Amino acid sequence: MLVTHSPGRLVEALGGRAWEPAEIFNRCRSRAAYFARCGLGSHDRVFLHHGNTLEFFIDLLAVWRLGACAVPVDGRLTPFEVTTLAQAAKPKLSVWKDSPPDGMTQALSGLGVDVVDVADEVAASTTQRDLPSSPSSLDDDALILFTSGTTGEPKGVVLTHRSLGARWNSLRAALGIDAFRRTLCLLPTHFGHGLICNCLFPWLCGQDLYVSPPFRADILVGLGKVIDWHAITFLSSVPTVWRLALKTAKPPEGGSLVRVFCGSAPLSGDLWRSVQQWSRAREVMNAYGTTETGSWLAGTTVADATPEDGLIGEAWGGELAILRTGETGASPLSADRCKPGEPGYVWINTPALMKGYLGRDDLTAEVVSDGWISTRDIGSIDERG
Repeated sequence: MLVTHSPGRLVEALGGRAWEPAEIFNRCRSRAAYFARCGLGSHDRVFLHHGNTLEFFIDLLAVWRLGACAVPVDGRLTPFEVTTLAQAAKPKLSVWKDSPPDGMTQALSGLGVDVVDVADEVAASTTQRDLPSSPSSLDDDALILFTSGTTGEPKGVVLTHRSLGARWNSLRAALGIDAFRRTLCLLPTHFGHGLICNCLFPWLCGQDLYVSPPFRADILVGLGKVIDWHAITFLSSVPTVWRLALKTAKPPEGGSLVRVFCGSAPLSGDLWRSVQQWSRAREVMNAYGTTETGSWLAGTTVADATPEDGLIGEAWGGELAILRTGETGASPLSADRCKPGEPGYVWINTPALMKGYLGRDDLTAEVVSDGWISTRDIGSIDERG
């Protein structure tokens, strides 16, 4: 079960607060007991609005300990946007670090959702018998991540404990864990890239996680200093963040960076080389993935990979195929595969595949067939594979 993992330290990259594993465990026990007294039980869903905080990660583990499903939500959304998601996900609780915006509590209460605060304390002492067991099945829902729908029809990606575990196992096999020993998260934790791979993968493997608010210009301006201050060994980000950081931030001087990832959008060869020069990291990789497959599923771990527009690399714990169709009307197992260098539609077979889109079997059937998912991206496989 995921909650039996031994996490590393949690550290605020700016404020300096740090929680050791023993304190993390105690806080998780306390929060799980509190959530249980709020009526949270197995298979319930919980909105977590306080991403990119230490408390968010404690509450995430506490929700899993109760066998419930976590739904990270952007804390900047309006009451209308949040209620749109709530109508689709039907959460039992809505958890905030600070007071919700005006109108939020009333809007959620009207849907039968209880709003609770991170600061709420557990009056009684926590004992082992206060705590329900971990999820009873690896196929229980673990995360729902919304990729659209705050104003229209919501599309929530449902990931189970089994699919998350498969993603982390494949990453550990392909990438090892040593380079992640002090990981910095600059990305939002309501997205798969930031949460599943940048944060939870290293942290639940026992590595230290340094958390910062996402996309803050003042942090990016001082990014080199933050890296040096904490001797960061790994970070992942997106091309837009790197473009700003390269223009405004002085490079780190401590030489601690071992590995840097860039993903979630196309990476040009020129930007790739600029990140290599700025970071002075031994390994700067392009990573490819989708929320539906637990984020990172391929990357440039190939030997002697040099920066090149659109170069992805090799699959990590799955199979990539380039087919002449992106439609699921016929099985991808019998579809025509493209020749080396011939562009076609990218299909993925992975044990980390989502359970499906929340309440939308129709949308799931449009992209999933015989265990394969059509990304609708266009790609090619070269002569090197």
